[in-house]
Amino acid sequence: MTLLQLEGVSVRFGERAVVDAVDLAVAEHETVCVLGPSGSGKSTLLRVVAGLQQVSGGRVLLGGADQAGVPVHRRGVGLMFQDHQLFPHRDVGANVSFGLRMRGGGRASYAARVAELLELVGLPGAQGRAVASLSGGEQQRVALARALAPSPRLLMLDEPLGQLDRGLRERLVVELRGLFSRLGTTVLAVTHDQGEAFALADRVVVMRDGRIAQAGTPLEVWQRPASEFVARFLGFENVVPATVTGAVAATAWGKVPVPAGSPEGEQRLLIRPAGVVLCEAGLRCEVVSRTFRGTHVALLLRPEGGPVLEAECGLAGAPATGDRVAVTFAPAEVVVLPPGRLLADTT
Repeated sequence: MTLLQLEGVSVRFGERAVVDAVDLAVAEHETVCVLGPSGSGKSTLLRVVAGLQQVSGGRVLLGGADQAGVPVHRRGVGLMFQDHQLFPHRDVGANVSFGLRMRGGGRASYAARVAELLELVGLPGAQGRAVASLSGGEQQRVALARALAPSPRLLMLDEPLGQLDRGLRERLVVELRGLFSRLGTTVLAVTHDQGEAFALADRVVVMRDGRIAQAGTPLEVWQRPASEFVARFLGFENVVPATVTGAVAATAWGKVPVPAGSPEGEQRLLIRPAGVVLCEAGLRCEVVSRTFRGTHVALLLRPEGGPVLEAECGLAGAPATGDRVAVTFAPAEVVVLPPGRLLADTT
């Protein structure tokens, strides 16, 4: 069942459309992460749902009810934004329990919940600490705990883990996904961190210039970018013009095999780095640089013809900078990109 429905939502500042006729449905118990470059409208979209930004057109529905005129505190949503918005005159425990106290109940009824959430976000026993004594990362953790405390029907997060160190961020992503599943929480989050979004979300939404460029499961978006914009936003740089005929594409890198059933004619071709395979005979390249990435080595190659290529290889036997290598292409890692249209229907 759909909990959140956006119907043609637009926000204009003067002549500029910051959010432009967005349609989006979020199901109950679903976690949706919105990605996009700065200025794409993702944070404004979150503020619209929260009731902090008035729409220029369209409707926001929660549980089927139009939210026009409904104030923030009556929408049943939990909010966490980048600037924390903690109460400086209250200690950590009082900040986390704020939403619980607004619902009524004595201290004993929420003390255990506060302790549980502070443990989750890595601040066990911090109930009595002053907000002013916390670092920026610690304040962000308290804000997250406060947003989770009332078990809102829709939890909205704007860069929820952006100020945390990498180890804690990775642990929290796993724990948060488990917590959201256990509580049945519906989540709408905005983040610039693709790894965080892909690990946390049931569905990701990529925005561009106030509109939705692609929406789908993390696997769908990663495997089948909807346009060159999405491919490059995800970090893929091996994109070139191509002429596709049957199972082969003619490119600046020579003949590249493409998956069966790919559209023919003049296209744009993406080759993921994992699809650039070192071999004995093939396109000759010079290794411009190599970067250790933990599980593999990332290579930047300068071919004899065409633009530079990004490639990946195993740790054992990885070539050195300046080496000459040959590569071929794996069709499973090749994507013929659709035209760069923006998607209107993402339900």
